[in-house]
Amino acid sequence: MPGAAIDLRTALGWFPEPRDAVRVAGPDAAAYLQGQLSQDIEALAVGSSARSFVLQPAGKVDAWVRATRTGDDEVVLDVDGGHGEALIARLRRFLLRTKADVDPLDWGTVALRGPGAAAAAPAARGDGVVVVPAGWPGVDGVDLLGGFVEPPAGIPEADASSYASLRIRSGVPLMGAELTDATIPAEAGQWVIDASVSFTKGCFTGQELVARIDSRGGHVARHLRGLVSGAGDVPPVGAAVVVDGADVGTVTSAAVGTGRPVALGYVRRGVTPPAAAEVRAGDAALPVTVVELPIG
Repeated sequence: MPGAAIDLRTALGWFPEPRDAVRVAGPDAAAYLQGQLSQDIEALAVGSSARSFVLQPAGKVDAWVRATRTGDDEVVLDVDGGHGEALIARLRRFLLRTKADVDPLDWGTVALRGPGAAAAAPAARGDGVVVVPAGWPGVDGVDLLGGFVEPPAGIPEADASSYASLRIRSGVPLMGAELTDATIPAEAGQWVIDASVSFTKGCFTGQELVARIDSRGGHVARHLRGLVSGAGDVPPVGAAVVVDGADVGTVTSAAVGTGRPVALGYVRRGVTPPAAAEVRAGDAALPVTVVELPIG
């Protein structure tokens, strides 16, 4: 059965979130990832997790992952579904003379979101389930990863719109939507930088651009913003965001969930939220308000 419409800020539910898992294992695994990821991987204790970027040498995004230290010589990276293959290719590219293997894992993910999510996680069933914090701003949530995972009994499944709405309202960027190979990490928001980047660990691929922007106060040409529909319609993804007749951004994700339609989009730095705007697709113009993230 499809899931139900659930407001995951006020009620507990689960969703089969599509994610790809990659294992990096071997005597040099942690040291190798230390130079490839923006997070301090060597400082992660076994059993702990943290978000991280995998960047191009020029500092733009190859992947946004969660790194979980599953052993002294093993780290599991999970990434938005459909991006695991590219992540593996990127990490294998620089493995020369490194005693580590990079391999896909046939794992599934059950996302628990809503009040009591962390407390409910131990009741999940499955094969070698790894419980990791979701890390979404203002949301009680954990993810259950493993070769076979079942959600805790008695918790309802949320539908895709409810889950997408929560992600958007929380301001969590998605690979292929808010995060592409043209994205500068700081554009996605300060909380993403704080969760994903160590400025004390030493060198990593792409560090120069990230450090330079941070030293200048995080100033970038565009910022990820929330868009709240004023007409009850869902803003179309890819449509232009227009303020005072000028094209100032683009819609990257949208959903309706259990409340008003909401969206994410990159908007020029000069637009100060809250700001009245329109989303234009063809001849249609949808009134929206550009707001700070997370969306209240």
